[in-house]
Amino acid sequence: MDDVRLLFERHQYLAKASMAFVYAITVSVAMNFFWTPGHIYSSGYTGLSQLIDTLSSRYLPFTIPTAIGLFLLNIPTFVLAWKQIGHQFTIFTVIAVFLASFMIKTLHPVYLTNDPIICAIFGGIVNGFGTGLSLKNGISTGGLDILGIVIRRKTGRTIGNVNITFNVFIVVAAGLVYGWPYAFYSAIGLVINAKVIDLTYTRQQLLQVMIVTERPKSVTDSVQNHLRRGITIVHGAEGAYNHDQKTVLFTVISRYEMGEFEEAMDESDDNAFTTISPIVKIIGHFWEPKVK
Repeated sequence: MDDVRLLFERHQYLAKASMAFVYAITVSVAMNFFWTPGHIYSSGYTGLSQLIDTLSSRYLPFTIPTAIGLFLLNIPTFVLAWKQIGHQFTIFTVIAVFLASFMIKTLHPVYLTNDPIICAIFGGIVNGFGTGLSLKNGISTGGLDILGIVIRRKTGRTIGNVNITFNVFIVVAAGLVYGWPYAFYSAIGLVINAKVIDLTYTRQQLLQVMIVTERPKSVTDSVQNHLRRGITIVHGAEGAYNHDQKTVLFTVISRYEMGEFEEAMDESDDNAFTTISPIVKIIGHFWEPKVK
């Protein structure tokens, strides 16, 4: 049994390391094929490291390259993650950021096009896809991701306003450095990047599920065997057509869990009536897997 567990853990470690490499490839392609040629700034620490690169090359006797700046900026967040989140999480974050910095430095810019709109769109798509895959596989890309986890654990709040403020600063900086049209191009890239992340990383997208069934015990057991989710049971419902006695079940799942939920329903009651709708906000306890 211990051998199986060790094999499973090694498989997980290898998968995470591989995904860190995939992220490094995507961010380097976005940076060197699109953002740098198009004078587009990214979001978060990547955008800040781009800004430091530009300003240091203009106003300092030495240049701090984007690749080196990205890793240096993340060092304080590595320390924070090690103390507040978890050692395994921190190690894979360091691997992801180091590989990203290395690939950005190694992969020289390829000027496919200088059109800033094309560069903003495709840079956002490529980076958003890589970032979303990393988050989906439990790997942080550093920077604001780590701050968000720590603040949410300590206060229960998100850093949405901090994130927005930080990225507004990046957009304004793009306007001051390259001209205001480039600020708008960078803003387009940020929006596309965020949308692609949401399409790829579905764990944070929550859904309310309402199930109308004649087999509440079977459905409840099946759903809870597949998913770690609480269920609220409302007895005494009645179908208006045949006046059959029904039970209504309510639960909340993430979009990431949709496949397991559908499998649970197929096993327990394929005649149940189920509706699923997006949730704007949850107040109260909602279980999320802890980051190691």
